[in-house]
Amino acid sequence: MKNSHSGMHYLLEGLRLIRQPGLRRYVAIPLLVSTTVFAGAIFGLTHWLEIFIDMMLGYLPSWLDWLRYLLWPLFAIAGVLIIFYSFSLLTNLIAAPFNGMLAEAVEKHLTGQPIETGGWQAFAKDFIPSIVSELRKLLYFILRAIPLGILFLVPGINLAAPFIWALFSAWMLVIEYIDYPMANHLLHFSQQRKLLRQRRVLSYGFGGGSLLMTMIPFVNFLAMPVSVAGATAMWVGELKQNALKQDG
Repeated sequence: MKNSHSGMHYLLEGLRLIRQPGLRRYVAIPLLVSTTVFAGAIFGLTHWLEIFIDMMLGYLPSWLDWLRYLLWPLFAIAGVLIIFYSFSLLTNLIAAPFNGMLAEAVEKHLTGQPIETGGWQAFAKDFIPSIVSELRKLLYFILRAIPLGILFLVPGINLAAPFIWALFSAWMLVIEYIDYPMANHLLHFSQQRKLLRQRRVLSYGFGGGSLLMTMIPFVNFLAMPVSVAGATAMWVGELKQNALKQDG
């Protein structure tokens, strides 16, 4: 439980960090992207989620109508998880280069040491690689989301599907946000996952907290910059030494 609490704690630390005078300018573009995309998600969710749920429950025979009261909230939770996580992927894809700069600025603020690979020149140089990295994570997500999505169609198992999806989303979010500080230190995607697997409780605690933020209206506008800053603080406080030991 200590590690799980620490994971949540780093999100609170991220909220504190983005309000610091030297870091606010790096938050502006990620915040603008997040606000625009999530506003569209909320608008679309209110209309399409009810249609989707009615369509799915329409396959039930009439004598199982009583199951609507059980399945409706489960499908509603699953729909919210899928839609908001999908929009989280979109916001991160758009804002990826700026999130890297935010992570760099946060780490410099915390350690007092600049990152040699950072700066505006690195931003221009790494613009395409950062987009490629996001697409690689998207592929990683799709290859696992498809079989998990099928679970929603399997009678009996679909009752557990929303909870399995929530765990998967938490894992994907910590992968998403820890990439920014780690990529600044040239750690590859496979190395990042290896470090996170060594601290699973910490990782799920952080990812679960970030997922919760994406599901709360208006709070989700801050989810991306807060999670980037929090993941950077977690990298500095928990994971950086592990990475150095592996390199050694």
